[in-house]
Formats: sequence, C-alpha cells, structure tokens
Amino acid sequence: MTRELYVNQTPTGVEIALLEDKRLVELHQDANEKSFAIGDVILARTIKTLPGLNAAFVDVGYSKNGFLHYTDLGPQFKNFQKLTKMGVDGQLGTDLSNFKYEPAINKYGKINNVVDKRHPILVQILKEPISSKGHRLTCEIAIPGRYLVLMPLLNSVSVSKKITSIEERKRLQRLIESIKPKNFGCIIRTVAEGKTVAELHEDLQLLESKWAEIVKNFQGAKPPFKLLSEVNKTTGMLRDFLNASFNKIVVSTKENYNDVKTYLSRIAPDKEDIVKLYQGKMSMFDEFDITKQIKSAFGKSVKLDNGSELVIEHTEALHVIDVNSGHAITTAGDQEANALRVNLDACAEIARQLRLRDLGGIIIIDFIDIRKPEYKRQVYQKMSEFMRSDRAKHTLLPLSKFNVMQITRQRMKPQITIETAEVCPACDGTGKIGPSLLLSDKIESTFKHIATHKKYNKVTLYTHPYIEAFLKRNIFSLRWKWQRKYGVKLQVFSDDSFYLTEFHFYDKEGNEIMSANGIAAKEITPLEVLA
Repeated sequence: MTRELYVNQTPTGVEIALLEDKRLVELHQDANEKSFAIGDVILARTIKTLPGLNAAFVDVGYSKNGFLHYTDLGPQFKNFQKLTKMGVDGQLGTDLSNFKYEPAINKYGKINNVVDKRHPILVQILKEPISSKGHRLTCEIAIPGRYLVLMPLLNSVSVSKKITSIEERKRLQRLIESIKPKNFGCIIRTVAEGKTVAELHEDLQLLESKWAEIVKNFQGAKPPFKLLSEVNKTTGMLRDFLNASFNKIVVSTKENYNDVKTYLSRIAPDKEDIVKLYQGKMSMFDEFDITKQIKSAFGKSVKLDNGSELVIEHTEALHVIDVNSGHAITTAGDQEANALRVNLDACAEIARQLRLRDLGGIIIIDFIDIRKPEYKRQVYQKMSEFMRSDRAKHTLLPLSKFNVMQITRQRMKPQITIETAEVCPACDGTGKIGPSLLLSDKIESTFKHIATHKKYNKVTLYTHPYIEAFLKRNIFSLRWKWQRKYGVKLQVFSDDSFYLTEFHFYDKEGNEIMSANGIAAKEITPLEVLA
C-alpha cells in the first residue's frame, strides 16, 4: 500500500488529504481562526458539578466549557491534584522519582466528592466540540511522541496490540523499562516495532522535554491556562501515520513546506526527500484529482465500480447506510452468490466512507439479503478486515437475522459535510426559469441586436436540440425568416449538454458573441463552426 499526503493552503485555512493507493481515505480541514486543541494540556477550573451525570463542566479557555466525566478522572486523580498544587505553588520539578503517592479514588465514586471547585484542575483535551457539546476532557495526562506515549505518575509499560510478535513485545518492554524515568509510564506505539534503543531513547528525551515545558509553564499560571500545545494537524498526522509505505508528501506553500521538512528532519530524516513543494498554476487538489474524489464521495449516494451504490443518511441518533444492488446483481447465476459479491464489494467503500466522513456513534448498515450463515460470516470478516486500518476505536456486530450490521465508532470530531450539489445554471437556484413560450422571441431579439449593432455577415447559433428543431421546422422556418428580415446568414446547431433555455451566438471564427444572459463569453471554438 502506498500513502500520499497533500497539504493545501486556502484563504480560509488548511485542507489535508490522505490517499491510500491513490484513493482518498481521510480529509481534514483546519480553519485559520481555529487553534488545534486535541492533546492540549490545560490548567483549568471547575465551573459546575452535575451529580446526576456524575460529571463536571470545566473552563478550558474556549467559548464552550469542557465536559469531564467521573470515569475520565482516572484512578490517579488525587495524585494529579497534588501535582497540580505543587506546580501552582512552584514546588514541582521535572523529576518525579521522590513523589509520594496518594491512594487511588473509588472506581464507582461520585464526582462531587473528589472534585473541588476551589482548586485548579489539570486536564487534557480528548475530543473537539461536537454539535452543542464542548471539548471532552480527561485527567489522565498522556504526551504522545513518534514511538512512545509518556504518562506521568504511572509506572507501567504497555505495548500496542498491533505488535503481534511475542519476542518483539518482550524486547520493547525490557528496553523502555530500562530507560524510562521513575514514576513515568509508557505506551509503546505500533511504529516502534523493530526500532533501535537509540531511536526510542531519542523519542523519550523529546517527550521528557515536553514534560519539562509543562512544569515550567506551571509557574505563575492562573486557570484557564494552556500548559502544552499540541503540534498542528499536519505534523500530528505525520507523527501518527508516517511509516515505510509513505512515498509522497505534497505541500502547496513554502511556509508549510519548511515546517514539514523541519519536523521530518527531527522524527524521520530518511523521509525528508519525499516532501515536495507544489508549484503548479491550478489548485493543487484539482491537479491531483482530489477535488473530483471529494465531490463523488460526499453525496447522499455513492456509486461503486460494480454498478451498485450506497445511500447514506444521517440523524441525530445514528447514521444509516443502505446497500443498493443497482444493475450489479442482474448477471446470470445464483442470486444468493450475486448478493454476497455486492455486499463484499460494498464493505471496502463503507470502511472508507467511515474514515472519510469521520462518522461516529452508532452506524447501521442494511446489506442486501443473504440467508446462508457462511455468507453472513464472510461479510462480517471482510468488514472487520477493512476496518483494521481505522485509527478510531470501533466495535462490529455480526449480521442480524435481517441482514443488518451494527457498528459503534469513536467520535473524535464533528463529521465532515461537504455540499456536492451546485446551483442550477438554468434557474440560478430559484427553481424557476423564464417563460419558455417567449424563448424564440428572446433569441430573435438577441439576433437582431447582433445584426444591427455588429458587423457580421454570418452568425452561428447553438441551442438545445428541441429549440433547434423548432427554429428549423418547415421550409419557411423561423431561421429562414430571420435571415431575410435582418440580412445576416444564420446557421443553427444543437448541443445535448445545454439546458432548455440556453443558447450562444458565435461568429464565423468561432468566437462567442452573445449568450442567453446577454454577456459575451470567452473565446470558444466549436468543431462545427470550424468545419
């Protein structure tokens, strides 16, 4: 699999597209006025506790208060509160080896018994605001790096489940346990597989420097105050995605190009040469066919190569995806086998759509009816296989009796919605056009203006096929009458792509003179005119 990242700077922000084998799988949009928040560590203050929800609203410095549930406090909450007090009082150092631990909080306790509104609280942003909800917060601080995630006040070392080799898991665990500082925990990420001690140690040192930055920013801080800001979305994606399969990163501006180059020189110097600065004249997304993929992938219905389609509907509670066979199931053969083939083909596109639109919460997929248990297992296995590359946490259930699959997927940010419909050129979005009964009068009036005010002895008219037939009907047609009346030769041709009221006049060189809206357009050279 090849992976390509395209970073396009627009007047309103940055668009980031991730392509796998030339197919768009993720699209991210960052507005200029919006600072990147996920992963930020903030010294905050509690606004209100909600015993009924066992949660609290926390002021993190944004327009909406963040949401902190009791389960997100973590068992070490009292230790983090103690650490926060030490930081605010200027007594906190980067070395936690002599930190004296407090007892863990009750797993099933109440938030109003442990959260005190008078004291600052240390939180980290987990999710962006969605709809009317604010940021989702956690008190279990984690500082992510390229190969490791550093977690203060924990002593455990865990290894990503995607590293399957038992020997490699043991090797990595022994290495990290030997070099990590005391009272710090680590999570070993998937990309750490096969890395040397020097590479892992370098990444650990970078994470320790970030912890030192948090400690330094504590001094004199008053909530709400940002202690550590995450990297921007571009470098964040590089940190999480970059691997041997990455073969191209294209950036549209010099500034972003330098930022990406600098970041790669630090985390993966061997990958610096894959960064390219786009210098074309047209939009970068248009040049690499990304805009076309966006337009085709974000509509209500999504066509598949085999002729079937997906219909995607959104409600407040869930997302519904319906698999329609279209003409893909009309081939001869066993109907059940044909239905299975369409369902298996749909699995790949459904998994792509979940990532591309970032659909979260409950997702219901209505597959084409199949009865054989073996076929249903194949659909479930195929869907599970395609979902493995999805970073968001998710759970799939096998097909039900009614051929419905249920999926829950972690919602990390608001889903992306892109308007693919365009304003109708015939009605200009009003839903109404001028009276077609008067169209011939409008064409004659335009022709008269050309004949009397311009020096032409031959003019060509392009219009809808129906209008062409109407103007050329009978021996003494309207075209013949207008020629005699205004003394200018008139040829009439049709274009199937024109809407009913559209027409254009050209001179004998093929330059457009006037159109239905009365404005002269740019030079066009119809083949019929040149002939």
